[in-house]
Amino acid sequence: MSASRDDEVERALTIVAHPDDAEFWAGGTVALWAASGVEVSYLVLTDGDAGGIDPAADRNDIPRIRRVEQKTSASLLGVKGVEFLGRHEGELHQSLELRRELVRVIRQVRPQRVITWSPEWNWARFRTSCHVDHRATGELALTAVYPDAGNFFAHPALARDGLEPWTVSEIWLLNSPQPNHYVDITDFFEHKVRAVEAHISQVGHRGSMAASLRERIAPNTTAAGLSAGRLAEAFQVVVNR
Repeated sequence: MSASRDDEVERALTIVAHPDDAEFWAGGTVALWAASGVEVSYLVLTDGDAGGIDPAADRNDIPRIRRVEQKTSASLLGVKGVEFLGRHEGELHQSLELRRELVRVIRQVRPQRVITWSPEWNWARFRTSCHVDHRATGELALTAVYPDAGNFFAHPALARDGLEPWTVSEIWLLNSPQPNHYVDITDFFEHKVRAVEAHISQVGHRGSMAASLRERIAPNTTAAGLSAGRLAEAFQVVVNR
């Protein structure tokens, strides 16, 4: 089965490990969806407290800084809302309690689509796969999507709180070693650039990000069958039907 058309989707939820994950990997797609009328929400599992480029920065202030940057960045893309779980970077792992939090948000948002990290190693992008939070987030999100979110008997406290089961139709995986779907973001590339640049604590030393981001996604043009000069973001779309 192929991915649904954007006009068939009302709500999408992006579940990522750190502030800036969504913008670097799916910023153009998120902007396109929002412009098409899809309500996009974010769930960010950590505050990226191990990130930053300034050795003189107060480390205790990093979570606040990164939350502000994430909200600013998301607003530039047209994202409806951002929720943070505030976990410490590098400490994400499978647990019933954390999975329940993801299920809670899925049942609240009731998305047809979920974007999240692939839990697989992608040797072509070794450094991205190396971050334990990326792989852990993918595993948590996939388990929360199925079977938990749609199972009335999973996490019964959520049902008692009025959060009825919900089935997510599609999962769009980031950094998958097996991409099977490409989104032409040429018209929204500048949105992506501005959204990434809003994460000043992470990229402020690099100046304009346009050239770097263009180079980063350039291989997708040929893979997507697009003409030269077009730009695309890559996903593995898994259909849950």
